Amino acid sequence: MAASRILVAGGAGFIGSALTREMIANSDARVLVFDSLTYATSPAALDAVRANPRFAFVKGDIADADLVRSTIEGFAPDVIINLAAESHVDRSIDGPGPFVDSNVVGVFVLLQAALDHWRGLSGEAAANFRFHQVSTDEVFGSLGPSGAFDETTRYDPRSPYSATKAAADHLVRAWGHTYGLPVVVTNCSNNYGPFQFPEKLIPLMILRALSGQSLPVYGDGLHVRDWLHVDDHVCGLRAAFERGTPGETYVFGGGAERTNIDLVQTICAALDDLAARPDGRPHAEAIAFVADRPGHDRRYAVDPSKARAELGWSAQVAFEQGIRDTVAWYLEHRTWWAAIVAERDAVARRGLAGG
Repeated sequence: MAASRILVAGGAGFIGSALTREMIANSDARVLVFDSLTYATSPAALDAVRANPRFAFVKGDIADADLVRSTIEGFAPDVIINLAAESHVDRSIDGPGPFVDSNVVGVFVLLQAALDHWRGLSGEAAANFRFHQVSTDEVFGSLGPSGAFDETTRYDPRSPYSATKAAADHLVRAWGHTYGLPVVVTNCSNNYGPFQFPEKLIPLMILRALSGQSLPVYGDGLHVRDWLHVDDHVCGLRAAFERGTPGETYVFGGGAERTNIDLVQTICAALDDLAARPDGRPHAEAIAFVADRPGHDRRYAVDPSKARAELGWSAQVAFEQGIRDTVAWYLEHRTWWAAIVAERDAVARRGLAGG
């Protein structure tokens, strides 16, 4: 199915804006971004598509039932993809309320409006409609030293953030099972790339290094994550809502497991080449181990075999090159992130409540 009218909830965020740019550049679809423009969003990430006649924007909260309903009725999407979420684990530890409001209540409101819209369709339009919930591998909990998450892994969320995402996934599947709404759920590993809000690990390390600050690594630095470039992820999302089967789940991973300390050292090596310190010393000398996050999951890894077999998807961006390209992007876009850091306290340590 070639989607023709896509409503991207959360389309001014990191992943949502990347998906929007992909669809405008490489499809004929009309794209409507619905976003409340919270602290972590970046309107500048949509500048490349803003003048395109196939792009539209509505400022709104997915928990605003009247606005959600009227927007869906007016746009008549054949795909609703939900990337609207509070997503920073540390912030969820300090204040879980907004995560429940957005990630649970907001998803319920969006599902109800999508269900009403779908029930008004018929024939091929009804058969082709998709509600796509974008989730995270964090809902699966923590792995031991071996194995990987897949579509059959039992949910075991450990943080307020992952618990709210798990709740949303269960709601979406329930609306599919009970009401017949054609739903798809995807779970992904840790994303990185351009326009990521600076509080996340990779841009945080880059920006702190460029400002001569210490590079804080939680605990012993041996927590493991699987890293996926955002461009690979959005290609997977597109494959899921265009070629995926209703009722199915697909997981996307980059096949790039790294300990946090290895990741930070890789970033430092790229910075040594692209933005050497004035004193000539290696950036890695600024690494400092700090108090761990409460309840910090030890390891995530993802097995994307089903996505390869059923969607023809696989990650294309090699990790080392992706990190180097990301470092270069942040070096070239200082005006974008400098304002965010100054205005939104984006690099402050959070997530110590109860620690």
